[in-house]
Amino acid sequence: MGMKLYGLADIKKELQFHDKSYLIELCLRLGRYKKENKELLAYLLFDADNERGFIENVIAESGFMFSQLPSNNYQMAKSMRKILRLLNKYIKFMGSKEAEIEFLLSFCRNYIQYADRRGSYKPMRLIFTRQLDKIGKTIAKLHEDLQFDYTQDYNTMLDEAQEHLKWFYKDDHLL
Repeated sequence: MGMKLYGLADIKKELQFHDKSYLIELCLRLGRYKKENKELLAYLLFDADNERGFIENVIAESGFMFSQLPSNNYQMAKSMRKILRLLNKYIKFMGSKEAEIEFLLSFCRNYIQYADRRGSYKPMRLIFTRQLDKIGKTIAKLHEDLQFDYTQDYNTMLDEAQEHLKWFYKDDHLL
């Protein structure tokens, strides 16, 4: 048999009965077991109060990673997936649709700037088009005012993509 799994509501109720030092000990213990737990705790403690600065730092870090892409198509696709894993982790930490759109728009802009434009390596194209689909679905979940702003940014990025990527047709992805 395994341990009984409790829901978040049960855990929240139980945490209310414990003192501050015990809760600190629990957080530190959670941080010891998984790297992602430690990263989430670090984000919540040090970066959550300055979301704009955090977003800018992550975008700059991903831009640097794009500038270091290898020239081999297979290795380039592998590196892009690594960048996406990093961005998705930070998206999950932040829990903000606006941040998700900003991260993915910056990913697509970097793709347009740094990816091999003459090649038509299908996995690379799929990485790009999947992110476009993801951005479109996320924009649809926002408030109307934000939808308008992000739709303009998205369509501008599509214009850049059509201009620079010979295999890309923006009409397939317009919102």
